[in-house]
Amino acid sequence: MAEDKKLVEAITSMEEDFAQWYTDVVKKADLMCYSSVKGCMIFKPDGYAIWENIQHELDRRFKATGVKNVYMPMFIPESLLQREKDHVEGFAPEVAWVTEGGLQPLQEKMCVRPTSETLFCDYYKNEIQSYRDLPQLCNQWCSVVRWEKETRPFLRSREFLWQEGHTAHATAEEAEARTQQMLNLYADFVEEVLAIPVIKGRKTDKEKFAGAEATYTIEALMHDGKALQSGTSHNFGDGFAKAFGIQYTDKDNKLKYVHQTSWGMTTRLIGALIMVHGDNSGLVLPPRIAPVQVCIVPVMQKKPGVLDKAFEIKEVLSNFRVKVDDSDKSPGWKFSEQEMRGIPLRIEMGPRDIEANQAVLVRRDNGEKITVSLDEIDVRVGELLEIIQKEMLERARKHRDSHTTVALNYDEFKDAVANKPGFIKAMWCGNQECEDKIKEETTATSRCMPFEQEHLSDVCVCCGRPAKAMVYWGKAY
Repeated sequence: MAEDKKLVEAITSMEEDFAQWYTDVVKKADLMCYSSVKGCMIFKPDGYAIWENIQHELDRRFKATGVKNVYMPMFIPESLLQREKDHVEGFAPEVAWVTEGGLQPLQEKMCVRPTSETLFCDYYKNEIQSYRDLPQLCNQWCSVVRWEKETRPFLRSREFLWQEGHTAHATAEEAEARTQQMLNLYADFVEEVLAIPVIKGRKTDKEKFAGAEATYTIEALMHDGKALQSGTSHNFGDGFAKAFGIQYTDKDNKLKYVHQTSWGMTTRLIGALIMVHGDNSGLVLPPRIAPVQVCIVPVMQKKPGVLDKAFEIKEVLSNFRVKVDDSDKSPGWKFSEQEMRGIPLRIEMGPRDIEANQAVLVRRDNGEKITVSLDEIDVRVGELLEIIQKEMLERARKHRDSHTTVALNYDEFKDAVANKPGFIKAMWCGNQECEDKIKEETTATSRCMPFEQEHLSDVCVCCGRPAKAMVYWGKAY
């Protein structure tokens, strides 16, 4: 039995060292491994399968709003990148440059895309001529490269996978509506599919995307009390359009600039899944995103009829993502491995169970065991998966709410940062000087100004001057 627990014993307790626990889980759950390229990782099948499910569900939701997929080059000429000053300054420290092609130096160096605003602008300036060409609703699934100094699997790597939507509209009102529409789509997806509660709001000017008029965000709270920016939607106004000359002839026959948006989600969502739902036995996956929702573990599988019955039940459960573990490992090892991989539901069945026309269902999220008749197993599995999905979201929401503190003055704020991991709600005067001071003295940053504003006091938590907004603050990944 001790051998069966080797997988779990290899995980550092999250209470002992959360960062090491995270690394242990991503490796032991077989989600990724390190590559020979420093700062880059290899997605193993189980890790990539989670991303495929995220991609499939997001893509379906995008297309329901009229968005179509395209693909842009991965290289951006330096002259193109330089068109929008604020944008290039924001990304300059992270850009990877290509200076040679084959054995010859390039006439103009090119960067490996850190993001694709400039490429889409170059495309739209030729594609858009008339109001009849609007709106343009495009998205691409790709990888991008940002030369990060410190990396961590899924959360921050030099190359990562994402989607980036880029739209162009006739009016500022249409662009703003699309910006918020996509933010709401993100929030619904993360809560409904990933079972992660989020705070929706606007970034401060200091934290907004380089070149944007406004950046909106969804912020999630991890188990260790740190925040994770989980998706952003940007309103570019007509700034990029003016820099790239993207104009159209309107119905009144006047030449006008388009208004643009951009929005994206990345593979850091996999990191969020691990850090919100995981425990000291490994990964815990919500059923709607899990590559395998049900694992059937036949006990004493060499006995006549046991494996046959296991595969028969798999066919009965064909509406779900099911696998039968018919390997020659011991049942104890299989249970431990299933827990490590976060499979939401396990079905245990041996000769006695089969004789009694029953099986034991075991929930990964809380360990509860339920004996059910094989005659109704498909209905009970469906009910249980929905219950697990719902209760995982409720559990994560309770954790977030119980780790959210209100600070009315700077002493309370500093005490909360030092002693109460989680979100801190506090009033802010709107001046970047206070934002900079808070970050310098506490390492907490503004996460967002929530759409649902609360009036906690009349004054800024930092300087005491009249407050303009309530802000969520916190340490973040």
